[in-house]
Amino acid sequence: MTEVKNKIIELKNAVIRFAGDSGDGMQLTGNLFSDSTAFAGNDFATFPDYPAEIRAPQGTVAGVSGFQIHFGSNDIHTSGDLADVLVAMNPASLKANMNWITKDAIIIVDNDAFTEKNITKAGYEDNPLSDGSLNGHLVVNGPIATLTKNAVSELDIDNKSAQKSKNMFALGMIFYMFNRDFTKTFSFFENKFKSKPLVVEANKLVLKAGYHYADTIEAFVNTYKIDPAPLNKGTYRNVTGNLATSWGLLAAAERSGLKLFIGSYPITPATEILQELAKHKQFSAISLQAEDEIAGIVSTLGASFAGALPVTSTSGPGLSLKSEALGLAVMTELPLVVVDVQRGGPSTGLPTKSEQSDLYQALFGRNGEAPLIVLAASSPSDCFYSAFEAVKLSVEHMTPVILLTDGSLANGSEVFKIPKVSDLPKIYPPIVKENDPDFQSYKRDEKKLSRPWAIPGTKGLRHRIGGLEKENITGNVSHSPENHELMSRLREEKVERVSNFIVNQDIIGDHDADTLVVSWGGTHGVMLTAVEQLLDEGHSIALAHFKHIKPLPKNAEELFSRYEKILVCEINLGQFVNYLRMRLPQFTYKQYNKIQGLPFTVAELKKEFIALLNE
Repeated sequence: MTEVKNKIIELKNAVIRFAGDSGDGMQLTGNLFSDSTAFAGNDFATFPDYPAEIRAPQGTVAGVSGFQIHFGSNDIHTSGDLADVLVAMNPASLKANMNWITKDAIIIVDNDAFTEKNITKAGYEDNPLSDGSLNGHLVVNGPIATLTKNAVSELDIDNKSAQKSKNMFALGMIFYMFNRDFTKTFSFFENKFKSKPLVVEANKLVLKAGYHYADTIEAFVNTYKIDPAPLNKGTYRNVTGNLATSWGLLAAAERSGLKLFIGSYPITPATEILQELAKHKQFSAISLQAEDEIAGIVSTLGASFAGALPVTSTSGPGLSLKSEALGLAVMTELPLVVVDVQRGGPSTGLPTKSEQSDLYQALFGRNGEAPLIVLAASSPSDCFYSAFEAVKLSVEHMTPVILLTDGSLANGSEVFKIPKVSDLPKIYPPIVKENDPDFQSYKRDEKKLSRPWAIPGTKGLRHRIGGLEKENITGNVSHSPENHELMSRLREEKVERVSNFIVNQDIIGDHDADTLVVSWGGTHGVMLTAVEQLLDEGHSIALAHFKHIKPLPKNAEELFSRYEKILVCEINLGQFVNYLRMRLPQFTYKQYNKIQGLPFTVAELKKEFIALLNE
């Protein structure tokens, strides 16, 4: 950041990281700043970073909660590698984030929290505010807790309640730094706490106090301005991946003419999908919070049998429990959408961290030959379109679909242009009309190999259904070896034929390059940014980012044949690259993997790509 005394400095983009104890309200602070960023017209992406333990000891590094936002006047695809501004509400949050800020980052701290006890708890031997370890940074060292208490002194509120608003003091300081209007934030307080007027007034007073404090101290020689991004005309809002997924499912219900049913069991980080859909009874959405994961999916499969749009949501451990019922869905050839919001594993693993952990499970995690469609969303806003497509493919091809998102997409947010539902493709459920003289429960569509959807109670459509092998065409129970092989091959071919109904894989970058980098799912933004920066620097490189996993796009083989070097990048130990080795073994794949519960950074990807380019 170029320093010009007493001036508003124009920036193209900036990264801010809010960090504090898990009770300091950093997620709310980050979300409110994100909302103000949306109103300012900037493009942005966020990364909430939750502590891994539910009740980590207060004041320890394990209990630090963070929220990072990268915003700018250009297209923003990632939440940023390193922060330009760090808000650290206690010593532990400072210690936990020193490796995630730039060498000249501005650091805002609450001096009141830097007591000897808290400094020791955080693992420091000396006070970092005075031992020289922060040299090179502009440190704004304010008594935030004291000033928060002073700001609400005129209100009838105790000190413990008052301190719950100190995050708003920090937010006020950031609003001043980036010349933000806090009118919309006041509206949020009024709506969120409308039954608690004292809380509304306290938050308003503290936010204004933080803003004016930043204005009056001499620490900020500059403030900063980021112009609006060049967005196309339309209605925009800030969405998380879970919210966008929920809306995509609702839109699909509208375009299919079906009632949506979701049967789910709460699990981090997928719970918000169930919670959001439960709010929308006006759209004929029916939600069931089941007693466990198995009940969630079997209730959903029952809803599918009854003619509803069936959805269940979960994360990796829950998907394990759903595997037997998924096999039943494959055997009965009923539509079913499973949204798997991936997190670190195995077992309970890293519940609050993100990982591309479940691809093997989605592809192979069932007994017998049990093929189904697998999709992967690429960004928070793409969760909307991926959820919509998952429904369309599942309903029209009469087969289960697993949609893979992940924790960083689910909880991360970005600017989303809200589409008109009427502009989305129509979805055509293959529901059989009553007394159809040609009805046979497993008589297949010639192009898709999908069977008809016979709703129970429809006249003339009585048929048998269940988990035993079916006879081709009639659907009667069959133990014939030849029939079992025929039906197994038909179910596999049905999924493979979906490639005729999805888009071809595209390439971003230099089509004449000899180096192709490959990715899938939630790594899209950081991969795209790294490739774009290398292209701007004069390198020849291309990116293929996959949404459709099973089946692969029809042109995948031809596409790979153009490149001498193929590097597959994943947040796991190599699940997609090994799948590619199975499906397209004629190519040689290199791999780059990270499995730390953290996303890729642009810097580490560029380093790896340049090394490959120079081979």
